[in-house]
Amino acid sequence: MPLSSELKKRLDDLVQEKKVLLFMKGSRHFPQCGFSAQVVQILNELVPAYETVNVLADPALRDGIKEYSSWPTIPQLYIGGQFVGGCDIVKDMYASGELKKLLGDAGPLKTAATAPAAAAGSAPTVKVSDSAANAFKQAEADAGTDKLRLEINAQFQYELYFAPARPGDVSVTTNGTTIFFDAESAARANGISIDFVDKPGGGGFKIENPNEPARVKPLAAKELKAMVDGKEAFELFDVRTDAERKIAKIDRAHFLDDAGKQRLASLAKDTKIVFHCHHGMRSRAAAEQAVASGYTNVYNLEGGIDAWSSIDPSVPRY
Repeated sequence: MPLSSELKKRLDDLVQEKKVLLFMKGSRHFPQCGFSAQVVQILNELVPAYETVNVLADPALRDGIKEYSSWPTIPQLYIGGQFVGGCDIVKDMYASGELKKLLGDAGPLKTAATAPAAAAGSAPTVKVSDSAANAFKQAEADAGTDKLRLEINAQFQYELYFAPARPGDVSVTTNGTTIFFDAESAARANGISIDFVDKPGGGGFKIENPNEPARVKPLAAKELKAMVDGKEAFELFDVRTDAERKIAKIDRAHFLDDAGKQRLASLAKDTKIVFHCHHGMRSRAAAEQAVASGYTNVYNLEGGIDAWSSIDPSVPRY
């Protein structure tokens, strides 16, 4: 599928923002596939700092980067804004010494497009809830001399982990918790709040950051059902074909034909908007386009109407 102009621009900006950028499964500190882990190990040996993008967190980006680079697998390494290759190529270049030379030759790139929320090097304002503070305290008991770190990359993906302090770190103490940031993360962190939320099967940290740019948010079918049952105000748009709608449809969904597009255009930019299709791919593309057009509260129904059928058996599957 050809890249949309919005996604291509997003990828263009990403590969130009950092000298060394790795699209991978997981993160530098928590790789989620063996191939990504191998490249991380090599980069950790050769360079003190580099950026990673977790493709598992964004299906559109995961598929789009393969089209963008004409390379079918993940991880993918970019240096100096240029595509280098995947795991096998990186390993070969490392063994020959070529990778070390390339890392040394790559010059500085442009500043990230996202403006920092605070001056680089200044301490951000951070709020830590009581439940998060308690969770951090328990984790610190096993951390030894390592410090709690929060990294926020240019795509506003977050990593909380324990590691030694580094030169140039910025630290903040709040509610009995001290958090260390590198300078760029600190600039993106001003005003964030960190909470710990108990969930069935285990809890997790929830971070809210007022500096985040608008992005498409995933929505499960059961969450959409709760919105309907709770009579929550939102707009639902169906991006499928007319033939598909004749087979199955969600009654309150507006067909995104000419009339639907006019309705969408008339909505306030902060309106809660949900897009759906058959399985969630076409609707994600429509949702990305809505975000690019300035809408700030946009959701994609994950699994599409096929997933909704498990909530509402009156809607046939096809």
